[in-house]
Amino acid sequence: MLFQTMSQLGDTIKGIIEISNGTVKIVNPDRVRGPLIDRLVWTAVFHDKDEMRGTARWIIKMSAPHLGIHLNSIQSLYEAKGRKEFDAFTVPAINVRGMAYDTARAIFRVANRNQAGAFILEIAKSEMGYTNQSPSEYAAVMTAAAIQEGFQGPLFIQGDHIQLNAKKYVSNPKIEVEGIRELIKEAITAGFYNIDIDSSTLVDLDRPNVIEQQRDNFEVAADLTAYIRSLEPAGITISVGGEIGEVGGKNSTVEEFKVFIDQYNTSLKQKGDTLKGISKISVQTGTSHGGVPLPDGTVAEVKLDFDVLKDISKVAQERYGLSGAVQHGASTLPAEVFDRFPQTGTAEVHLATEFQNMIYNRLPGKIKEDIYAYIRETFKDEMKADQTDEQFIYKTRKKALGPFKRLLWELPDEERQKIGTALEEKFDYLFKKLNVVQTREIVKKSVKAVQLSFALKDDIAAAESESRQALHPKAGADDNPLAD
Repeated sequence: MLFQTMSQLGDTIKGIIEISNGTVKIVNPDRVRGPLIDRLVWTAVFHDKDEMRGTARWIIKMSAPHLGIHLNSIQSLYEAKGRKEFDAFTVPAINVRGMAYDTARAIFRVANRNQAGAFILEIAKSEMGYTNQSPSEYAAVMTAAAIQEGFQGPLFIQGDHIQLNAKKYVSNPKIEVEGIRELIKEAITAGFYNIDIDSSTLVDLDRPNVIEQQRDNFEVAADLTAYIRSLEPAGITISVGGEIGEVGGKNSTVEEFKVFIDQYNTSLKQKGDTLKGISKISVQTGTSHGGVPLPDGTVAEVKLDFDVLKDISKVAQERYGLSGAVQHGASTLPAEVFDRFPQTGTAEVHLATEFQNMIYNRLPGKIKEDIYAYIRETFKDEMKADQTDEQFIYKTRKKALGPFKRLLWELPDEERQKIGTALEEKFDYLFKKLNVVQTREIVKKSVKAVQLSFALKDDIAAAESESRQALHPKAGADDNPLAD
């Protein structure tokens, strides 16, 4: 399916896509969609030559604006949301892990059917490692899916949980922060114009007061925000998210939020009077990333404190002009609670594990057995003494998504369609519950298209980096075992 050589690629796109002096022109838009974009995205992901992968990614991203798709920041929409300029809705931020192209296509089909524009496609720092998806690859795959499904409008791609490791930070703060800076630069270069800084791991509840407990968090968040602002392409204000309570820890409070945002704003102002701050704040409400598996492999019911979201969102909007609070770890919550997020003013909700579960639960038996056998052997040292096999598989199977990526992409058409249809039904349900149907025009009015250009050398360099590093060991699962 992929293009074997550069000459084969060039011959195939002739009369469809013209490339000249670092620019791309679409000659025949109708022929971009269909087999051509499929071959380009396969080449972008699976070709063994760095130049082929990088070139395919560059062509995809450079073609998108000519087809009405603009990689962009959700910042101006969130500013309008902070001013309460429209009815309440909660933006779904969807972590696309396994079967990335098929999953993203299902999302865009739902967006088209519901005229939805307020949604985010994201990948966490940890997920980049265990799913073998670099920022360069991820941006190309998400964009290719949008092209294939005929989506038009702003496309929001987000770096989720760009998270610092607390132990490494204590050991050597400079090195740990520099590693995060490198990843942020890589993501922005790839087209990620929404970045969630997660320095909440640095919160130390043993310190004597809230300011000191949050100090490392707000100081590092301000430093990284200033760095992000220095990398913004012309015309883009990147949406930056902050976090005050690590998901899985104690529930956040309004006091903690006020302390964090006041101190963060002060720290940021010292780095530049005109620097724009965060657009949203992630909080802890009682959930845990991925849910808590019971001995039989099912997930325990979670008691989520919606008052935390409501109270912090109210203060965030009315006092600070932010879009509101962000809920992580939500995909395994009971389906019937999702309409409460818009009611509480929640700005954004992060969703991941349930879609992974849906893929695994629908895999053909032999393939699933082979994957689980690989997990039991490869990660056997990670199994805890008190875990059942079902609990171990549930918590660990995300780590097989990278090694088995190509196998999942190559599932028979019938199996892929079955999984895609199930995902589509789930996304449709969530979009309606979160009230993001009919938001496309709101988004287009709030978020203006910016003419951007990507450099071929950057995508090739990213592909070369993948080959050298075997896909980001610095963003591996061990660095952050949590995921939405």
